Amino acid sequence: MKTDAIFYEIFKEIPNIFFELIGQPNINSNAYEFTAPELKQTSLRLDGVFSTRQEFSNEPLYFVETQFYKDEEFYDRLFTGIFLYFSQYRPLNPDWYAVVIYDRRSNEATLPPRYHALVEPHLRRFYLNEVEEATEESLGVKIVRLVVASQPRTGELAKQLVNRAREELTDSLIQQKVIEFIETIVVYKFPNMSREEIEAMLNINLLRETRVYQEAKQEGKLEGRLERDVELVTKLLQKGFSIQEVADLLELDVEEVRKAAREQ
Repeated sequence: MKTDAIFYEIFKEIPNIFFELIGQPNINSNAYEFTAPELKQTSLRLDGVFSTRQEFSNEPLYFVETQFYKDEEFYDRLFTGIFLYFSQYRPLNPDWYAVVIYDRRSNEATLPPRYHALVEPHLRRFYLNEVEEATEESLGVKIVRLVVASQPRTGELAKQLVNRAREELTDSLIQQKVIEFIETIVVYKFPNMSREEIEAMLNINLLRETRVYQEAKQEGKLEGRLERDVELVTKLLQKGFSIQEVADLLELDVEEVRKAAREQ
């Protein structure tokens, strides 16, 4: 499961989730932007950094790493990457934190003694399977919990999260992004299931929930003749939908979809 990519997208699009996860829900997430900076002349790349916008440079930096397998060189790479970042980007922020998100404690590498002086002031570690579940838990934290949920629990939990997103999120764009994240997690956790099976599991039509469909619908691309649908057909096919699924969605003949795909 591509957890790095999932968490990167979640934190980039909805940064509030990160601050809720680390127990700081009142931090102004608008003061930050989440990026994955490259470190020149090395093979290192940080998973992500919450760097502050210029007017908030007095706030701390947050270096974020997700680690779902055991790697005894992890802490060497983490701190090397952080100090290279300081050298190359020279941020003005007076303080920083390294936040490591593990799926479980058993996947944490041994922390070398040379880094012990950094633990108390700078290192924060979270083990998702140990985060105490609470009824009043935020939607964001529950989405993160979905990543490490057992397969038997995933379907029901994902269904609950979709319903909760529809009830709680009034911003249609944010609601759509959250539903897409839930869908993405489920797809990664059940790689052998078809889209129809996933839709049945969640009791929703995920095909019509996707961003590509909604954008096309808003732009009026579902209206009129096939010539105006060629771009949409291509996008849907690139997203992994079958020719039959695209034909059903756009109410087109299968041969028309094949023709549009060939033309593109």
